[in-house]
Amino acid sequence: MIIFHTTEIEGNIARLSGEEARHCLQVLRRKAGDTITLVDGKGTWYEGVISQTEKRSCSIELDPSKTRVESQSCHLHMAVAPTKNISRYEWFLEKATEMGIGSITPILCRHSERNRIRPDRLEKILLSAMKQSMKAHLPVLNPMVPFGELDFSGKGYIAHCENTPKTHLWNNYTAGTDVSILIGPEGDFHPDEIALAIEKGFDPVHLGQQRLRTETAALAAVHTIQLANEIT
Repeated sequence: MIIFHTTEIEGNIARLSGEEARHCLQVLRRKAGDTITLVDGKGTWYEGVISQTEKRSCSIELDPSKTRVESQSCHLHMAVAPTKNISRYEWFLEKATEMGIGSITPILCRHSERNRIRPDRLEKILLSAMKQSMKAHLPVLNPMVPFGELDFSGKGYIAHCENTPKTHLWNNYTAGTDVSILIGPEGDFHPDEIALAIEKGFDPVHLGQQRLRTETAALAAVHTIQLANEIT
């Protein structure tokens, strides 16, 4: 099944524009009278019939009886330093979207080897992954921020490699709880960054005995939270 994404919804009328409309009308050759499935990126599925087409947009009359909401057991926020090889970070974003992440904040740390990203490209990767994995929630991509300016509110954990006391994320997390997890760059967090996170109330954790790449550690954390919520 092919799904389309739009935030242009008023009452029982939805509208596709831009790349989504181009894909619908020009690539797939959908036309007035055809039924299509849409998601709003906020958890709701819609089904409707194309009622009007223009050169770069189309309108869809939605069927209220076929609207449904996709639930999430918790909101998982991942604050992850972009990797030197950006394709590894993009891989993480794709897989984390498939697994049901809520939001991502790229963070700039003292040991970071990359200080720039292309939000437009990353947004496209998130959107494509959402649609391909048949989900209705589009992860929120926050602007890149220096570590010290990160929002440390709520329950959170910092996974790091320093030889200091910490326990496995699995043994710390309570299923159903909204949570933020911090993953550092290739050179790990600076000790001052770890100290700041702990001062802000974030618990130090590890993800196992193996030494993991940034993107692998981030995905391992996502899977741990997902699994904890699925088996409860």
